[in-house]
Amino acid sequence: MKKSATHLIIPVENQVRELDAKLLLACFAAERGFPVILGSRGYIHYKMAAMPRGVYLAKSMRELSNKMFRIIRLLGHEIIAWDEEALVHPPAEIYFPLRLSPVTVPLVSHMICWGQENADLFREYPHLPPTTPIHIVGNPRGDMLRPELRGYFGEQVEILQKQYGDFILVNTNFLDVNPFTPDLGLFVSETKADETPRFGQAGKGMTLEFATGLRDHKQAILHDFLKMVPALHCAFPDYTIVIRPHPSENHDIYNELAARFKNIRIDNSGNVIPWLLACKAMIHNGCTTGAEAYLLRVPAISYLATFNKTYDYDWQGLPTKLSYQCFSFDELKLTLGPILSGEKGAAGGEERKTLMHHYLAAQDGPFACERLVDVLIESGYDRQVPLPPSALSRLFGWFTCCHRTAGKQAKMKRHGSKRQAYHDHRFPELTVADIERRVERLGKQLNRFDSIKVSAHSRHIFNISE
Repeated sequence: MKKSATHLIIPVENQVRELDAKLLLACFAAERGFPVILGSRGYIHYKMAAMPRGVYLAKSMRELSNKMFRIIRLLGHEIIAWDEEALVHPPAEIYFPLRLSPVTVPLVSHMICWGQENADLFREYPHLPPTTPIHIVGNPRGDMLRPELRGYFGEQVEILQKQYGDFILVNTNFLDVNPFTPDLGLFVSETKADETPRFGQAGKGMTLEFATGLRDHKQAILHDFLKMVPALHCAFPDYTIVIRPHPSENHDIYNELAARFKNIRIDNSGNVIPWLLACKAMIHNGCTTGAEAYLLRVPAISYLATFNKTYDYDWQGLPTKLSYQCFSFDELKLTLGPILSGEKGAAGGEERKTLMHHYLAAQDGPFACERLVDVLIESGYDRQVPLPPSALSRLFGWFTCCHRTAGKQAKMKRHGSKRQAYHDHRFPELTVADIERRVERLGKQLNRFDSIKVSAHSRHIFNISE
């Protein structure tokens, strides 16, 4: 390890979706001399005042992060950021207030982009400082979809196929109207007719008109899916139907559905990639998994029984356009039949290929993780840590961080086990041995990472080094 190299701090909010990809990045970075701290985003934030000065890799730049970004900079860290949700996003006039903040964006030292479309979008943002570098490198999650790493999921694919046999995967993304906790949805709760609805986390930054329309549209689609799944069960009785809810959704309505039919199951365990590789076909509505299925060459269908151009094309157009599109159950049945019989494969064509290349870089050649490490090295982070803040800034940052942590932990206790349960739902407990096994599996696929070491930093946080 280069003693002069800065620490790379990599927070993980949703373990199922992010951990494997960010661990891959950690391994590439450690291999090139960077000490890495990887773990639960919430717990990293608790410990931020005690972290060695380094580079913090942010997964979003929302208004919700205003305070934490200020703390990170006051403590002397620099921030490199991408938007985890930028691959599938609403029109710019909605996206900017929803996903970017005039406070967070100027505090970012480097912007990392999924592809050219993402870079063009960022350049339109009026609060982006003209000197902020924008790098089109792809995304570590895209790396996990490449052929070189599909064997990483081989054992999980076999387990799923043994457990469910031939199955159709139904992926839901109804967090907006069916959240795990009420504050996560578009609106916190129902209000009286003469009151303005109060936004939840998913709606903050949207206009009331857009959010209300989206809520109504998502409710209609959810209703369509709850009707579609039993009909699918009857139309294809030889296949298991597995509903995989979004990680931040409430499962109750799906559990009620599954209780009535023996071949309908609910399971959102693990990363979505082995699920896609194990299924015969995947049904979604504008979900990012439609794009992931396309890259894996897995047949995907976007079910559009209720259709709205603004929400289904202008916002969720990428995964929908990369999939077969069905506007009724009869059309779904006619499309799915040849897929299940093996006569029809994944959606293809030059138009889809060109579209995907516009949105996602690093589909071949050097991995996105390698390109991102190149950015770190070209920026000099392998030779020196960020400059120290003034003593006053450091003291103020330390006090603010400690005050925030105390408040968060008190709130956790005040609300009982529910908030802790939500954290543990998104980031289940891991051991050093769990991380080591994942590193070994990654290394086996790429014939590298033999020298990577893993150690415990603190609860839910690990050191990755060479």
